[in-house]
Amino acid sequence: VQLQASGGGLVQPGGSLRLSCAVSGLSLDYYAIGWYRQAPGKEREWVSSISSSSRLTNYADSVKGRFAISRDNANKTVYLQMNSLKPEDTATYYCAADPSLGVFDSRVPPTYWGQGTQVTVSS
Repeated sequence: VQLQASGGGLVQPGGSLRLSCAVSGLSLDYYAIGWYRQAPGKEREWVSSISSSSRLTNYADSVKGRFAISRDNANKTVYLQMNSLKPEDTATYYCAADPSLGVFDSRVPPTYWGQGTQVTVSS
């Protein structure tokens, strides 16, 4: 199983980025996919997740209303659209997968993890 995050970069405050997570080695039809982030010196933080059918999504309060998660099961890719970015969004972002028909959050870590992509929000 591989999850490869991409799309990170340097962006000014108020800007936007779209992260992608390419998944291989498992059928997305049976997995919830989510995003976590970790800033230097801080604990890993759950950001968002989406159910296998895309019917359910959830978001951390810190990103609600600014980030949007979506998925394309046919192309085995999950996206995180990040708008109105703030300096406190600076972190390495990781995607993760869990065998669930629902969503997941910070309470139970997912089964599979991918490598991260760096997002830096700075002027």
